[in-house]
Amino acid sequence: MSPSVDPFTPALRGLATACALVVCVAGIGGCTKEAPPPPPRPAPQVSVLAVTPRSIPYVATFVAQTESSRQVNIVARVSGFLDRIAYREGELVKQGQIMFQLDSKPFQAQLNAARGELQAQQARHATAQANYGRVKPLAEQDALPQAELDRAKGELDSAAAAVFAAKAKVEEAELNLGYATITAPVTGLASQSLQRQGAFVNSMAESAKLTYVAAIDPIWVNFSISQNQLAHWKESVGKGRIVPPKNENYDVELAMPDGSPYAFQGKISFADPSFSADTGSFLVRAVLPNPKLELRPGMFVTAKLRGATRPNAIVLPQLAVQQGSNGHLVYVIGANDIAEVRPVVVGDYQGEKDILIVEGLHAGDRVVVDGGLRVVPGKPVTIVPPGAPAAAPAKPDGASRK
Repeated sequence: MSPSVDPFTPALRGLATACALVVCVAGIGGCTKEAPPPPPRPAPQVSVLAVTPRSIPYVATFVAQTESSRQVNIVARVSGFLDRIAYREGELVKQGQIMFQLDSKPFQAQLNAARGELQAQQARHATAQANYGRVKPLAEQDALPQAELDRAKGELDSAAAAVFAAKAKVEEAELNLGYATITAPVTGLASQSLQRQGAFVNSMAESAKLTYVAAIDPIWVNFSISQNQLAHWKESVGKGRIVPPKNENYDVELAMPDGSPYAFQGKISFADPSFSADTGSFLVRAVLPNPKLELRPGMFVTAKLRGATRPNAIVLPQLAVQQGSNGHLVYVIGANDIAEVRPVVVGDYQGEKDILIVEGLHAGDRVVVDGGLRVVPGKPVTIVPPGAPAAAPAKPDGASRK
């Protein structure tokens, strides 16, 4: 007999083997249990702050600049050569202190001449008075004509007028001599001298300007309030958000350029009644003591107006307020501890960590102050005390454990 032939070709044997494997895998899969679904994510832990309105101080802040309370230009009243500069430029001078000395010899000579003229006129007046004394009784007895009496009276009056004029020239000469010595009109800081020793000072020319003295105790502090700031202020007062002090009696505090507080307070002394056509603001001036001369004219400082209050104000930590695409927002925890987004309108910063909430919150609202990044709007949260450690995330069943 011929050898037996295998009914399966190699191709058919491969197909059978593949089908057997598929059946085995399907059988194994059918015997394996399905994996359980992952456990629900626990509610995030957050700390909340119950909104409690309270009255807080309202402080208005402005960029200000200092100015001398009395700056006086020192100008020569008479002409002459500058003999001496008697003060140290840039330092404090006292009222009445000698600052410049002009050559006084010409003025002393003029005074001597005026005094000599006065003595001559006084002698003339004495002669005229004696002559009038002799003529008058004779004229009254008709021993002399009336014309002689009138002439004697005229000479006496003329001599009296000459004496009066001579006295005026003496006074003028004394003034000119006094003007040769130039003293400080106020106590303050003296600027540099515009003329040097030996220069000729012409009282009728530009050279008459010698220097200036700036009084700085007390010192003025100027700042401006714009139309928008004034309108916002009036609106806030009208709505009761701000209560001004009685009689608008504000205290003015200063912060130095480095941020340190100035030791003395002042008061507002002047407010310009008109707005500037150039800046759209009006000037306000405060007066502050400056006994230590810490403030100099021209310094930029920060002026703070204290005395007003904000009744029923809501203040939150800055970290509780977030910036969204449409403005600021906070997370408020409602009923059943469900988180919701609440848009708010913020105001000024309060201190270094807090911020004022103008609109959007009410008394009793619970605001998330810690853990806000883990909050999902519309989902529940777990409220914990501030500073509590966060709970570890739950592990799914079947996870390996050490």
